[in-house]
Amino acid sequence: MDLLIVGINHQTAPVALREKIAFTSAQLAEALTTLKSGADLRELAILSTCNRTEIYAVHAHNQPEMIIAWLAEYHQVPLDLLSNSIYTYWGHSSVKHVMRVAAGLDSMILGEPQILGQMKDCFNSAQDQRVMGKELNRLCQTTYRVAKQIRSTTAIGQNPVSVASTAVVLAAQLFADLKTCNALLIGAGETVELVGRHLQNAGIKQLVIANRTISHARQLAASLSPTATAVELDAIPQQLATADIVISATASELPILGKGSVERALKLRRHKPIFMVDLAVPRDIEPEIDELEDIYLYGIDDLQKIISVNLSSRQEAALEAEAIIEQAVREFQEQHKSRRAVDTVKRFRQRHETIKLIELEKALARLKKGDAPAEVLNSLANQLTNKIIHTPSIQLKQASAEGRDDMLTAVEDLFQLGDDEQSPKP
Repeated sequence: MDLLIVGINHQTAPVALREKIAFTSAQLAEALTTLKSGADLRELAILSTCNRTEIYAVHAHNQPEMIIAWLAEYHQVPLDLLSNSIYTYWGHSSVKHVMRVAAGLDSMILGEPQILGQMKDCFNSAQDQRVMGKELNRLCQTTYRVAKQIRSTTAIGQNPVSVASTAVVLAAQLFADLKTCNALLIGAGETVELVGRHLQNAGIKQLVIANRTISHARQLAASLSPTATAVELDAIPQQLATADIVISATASELPILGKGSVERALKLRRHKPIFMVDLAVPRDIEPEIDELEDIYLYGIDDLQKIISVNLSSRQEAALEAEAIIEQAVREFQEQHKSRRAVDTVKRFRQRHETIKLIELEKALARLKKGDAPAEVLNSLANQLTNKIIHTPSIQLKQASAEGRDDMLTAVEDLFQLGDDEQSPKP
């Protein structure tokens, strides 16, 4: 398969450059059509995410420079700056790379599942713009199947490896159903936002955001859920009485939650347990709170230990996934070679079928005119032989003149010309 990949990702380029090279959905349609014609590509797809931009091109040449130059010009980025961050793949390596990306093996977070959906969007966009043909279509279908196999037969995505997702998974282990729980999030930064989104995806009953700047809390609450509410920090003691889950991540230099306020909340809750996670450094929750019964307190170090174990598990699963991909790539390449052979034989037959029909029509016309049958048959045989061997004879003479003995050997093997005894007998 003549697949060429040109791309940048989080391993080769800083976010400032990745942002400049990324394609918006509005740009993608135009980019696909202009690049295909401008770089003389047979098929094309573009994958563009926050961490990578990759161009998948089926080509009649192997000139990544044309694509790189187009990419730099399209995004108005200096060519030398872009070239230093570019990687390229072709042949066996290109097919393997696509499958590794789809399986999350090349992601910033090993095994993350979102990339497969983004890759599906990539190929769907190419199909919509009619720049994707049978080669990329076969590749994407095989890639989806392999990625699904890896997800279902390995542990690549089973254990959380981010702080936010780990906190929510721990909460789900304590409470039978998060849909019956209330959560209090303290802070309004990126970490709290991620935790909030994971809780919303888990179906949390009620979400409250507490922050020193109430406007930031309201903005985050509105972005997470229509039912989420915002409060100021001094309202936390009242909120604790109904909070089953408390997760804090602020930049405060002093603790936000003290032991006394938590003790009072537990009495009002009649010692119904509270799950707490302190993601702040320095800590937002006084460590003495962990001494209280019915309090399950985890700190950032606790979560990092869990993440380390989970990451180790994912790395082991990644080895299994790599083996699955290696086998899939071999099978894909073998199938591709087989399809090429079938296509060549088909065209070979079609050409000689056309020659046969033309000469047969001439022979039948002569017979109708009354020419002698033996003479017509002799002429038919001679014409067929001459037409069939004419082009190959010219090519063989040229190959011999150019010293291309490999072609001569191939023809001898193909038609078994090495021994007079193997010649057809009359």
